Amino acid sequence: FSTVKDTMALVTAESLKSELEMFDVPCTDDSVLDTMVELCICSRIQADEMLLEWVAYSTTKNGLKLSADTLEQFKHEVLNKKSKSKQSFRKDESHNRTRDIHSLQDLIKAEEEEDNLLDSYSTPAKGPQKRALTTPEHPHSKRSTALLASPGLLLSPASFSPSATPSQKYSQRGGKGEVVVTFGAVQGTRWVGRRSAGAGVQLELLEGCEDSLRSSYKFMFQRLRDVRNVLTEKIEELGESLKSHFSIEEFSPVSLPAQDSIKVLGQVCCDSNGKLNAHSVLLEAGPEQGGHQVPVDLSELKEYSLFPGQVVVMEGMNTTGRKLMASKLRLSFHAVAEPMNVLVACGPYTTSDTLTFDPLLDLISIIVRDRPDVCLLTPCAARCQQFLIEIHQSVRDIHHHYIFPQPPFTLPNLSKDQRVTLVPDPCTLLIDGVTFGLTSTDILFHMGAEEISCGTGSDRFSRILKHILTQRSYYPLYPPVEEVNMDYEKFQSFGQMPLTPDVLIIPSELRYFVKDVVGCICVNPGRLTKGQVGGTYGRLLVQRSASSQDVKRVSPCLAAQVVKV
Repeated sequence: FSTVKDTMALVTAESLKSELEMFDVPCTDDSVLDTMVELCICSRIQADEMLLEWVAYSTTKNGLKLSADTLEQFKHEVLNKKSKSKQSFRKDESHNRTRDIHSLQDLIKAEEEEDNLLDSYSTPAKGPQKRALTTPEHPHSKRSTALLASPGLLLSPASFSPSATPSQKYSQRGGKGEVVVTFGAVQGTRWVGRRSAGAGVQLELLEGCEDSLRSSYKFMFQRLRDVRNVLTEKIEELGESLKSHFSIEEFSPVSLPAQDSIKVLGQVCCDSNGKLNAHSVLLEAGPEQGGHQVPVDLSELKEYSLFPGQVVVMEGMNTTGRKLMASKLRLSFHAVAEPMNVLVACGPYTTSDTLTFDPLLDLISIIVRDRPDVCLLTPCAARCQQFLIEIHQSVRDIHHHYIFPQPPFTLPNLSKDQRVTLVPDPCTLLIDGVTFGLTSTDILFHMGAEEISCGTGSDRFSRILKHILTQRSYYPLYPPVEEVNMDYEKFQSFGQMPLTPDVLIIPSELRYFVKDVVGCICVNPGRLTKGQVGGTYGRLLVQRSASSQDVKRVSPCLAAQVVKV
């Protein structure tokens, strides 16, 4: 996806056609134009540069005519060699580059920030903890070590929960039923379902622009231009909302020199394949604003919080057309939509050293005892009118295609039970008038590793959650981390938030929490198991509030807890 990131929306068939006419190169075949667009994206060059290369090549070949065959020949003889020479130059440049004391200090500071980030997410451990020393010669950051490890180690809870010692068995765990997080007025709350046996719960899957994702689909066939189109539409859609919300008449092109302050719309990206920092921020505009990238100077901003893929409006000066001096940052805003007891749990539902599913059986015992009105198990949802009959594993288990967005499980026998609803990941549900957003992808951890901020406070969880809600996407990070197999065509239809949910269920390897963010109750219930030991689950008491004319959102969540299984 990095090639798309550098040239997204810069080249279109129309721009190539106009360039061809300017150079008096005849071409009437649309498929040739489409091929040239893809070559521009893959080779990371713009339309005018492509045409200059072609004219030079054609001249050496005695006026070679433009066609699909000659374009393929041009690709192998010119573009491929050009790409290899660029890569070789970059490699030599990186090896020969010397670092001064300031750049070394920046590297050390960046590593310390990553270590502090992961330390702040960890569950406090009992007893003293020794911390490995790092030096500029051996900067072993926690994030780089985790990313180099296998996917299983990356998602291992032991990396973030020092108290979960591998030697402790699930059957020997302590603190069963201990409440570790509380939210709202929990005193005197009875955590049992309040509906009579057989009383129905209305559950509806909110559909997007097309029919809901209900069946499997072919993936790994997406073209680069399709990814570009999805990202372009995201910029344009949020841009229209921002323009209306902040009463902006028109956005200026990002690369147009201007002596006055301008307002520009674009997507945040990094100037390399490394981690985003305050000196590597680029703003990439959509095609309506020229489709160019411009470096951004953030030194005049007192506070900011940015991540790759974020759509923002920046106000500032760009006197040369080569760098934007940002003076104001405008982010997206959220779109506004008898008590019910909801139980929330996230897999895996068995420990790593056995397949007896004891944790699952214990969870079923809790469900039978408390009889919640609704039981949400990522990624499937079940309405507990009497009690839950069957439950199936987490999306992280191996019996389903690992693709995002992910269609619901195909389980014909279970689907016949009207109390059980199998839903895709991600999805937005309407349950008795209360909207729930659900995803089992650990976007919280992914964004935590990529976000940069200044002067925005220490509550990083709330800041990242606000980004997710205001970007109106279940996965706003671009490019995604390598472990996320993203299908952008389906993501455009099924990975967006149609509205800001009342409750967002966002399981993560990071520490469990319940937070109120812009009127949405965000819950990380933790994992039901952590390696060989027991984990946690969540429970909420929600009640649909009467419609109000007040502008401020009022959460329907009366109380919530995270409890040890």
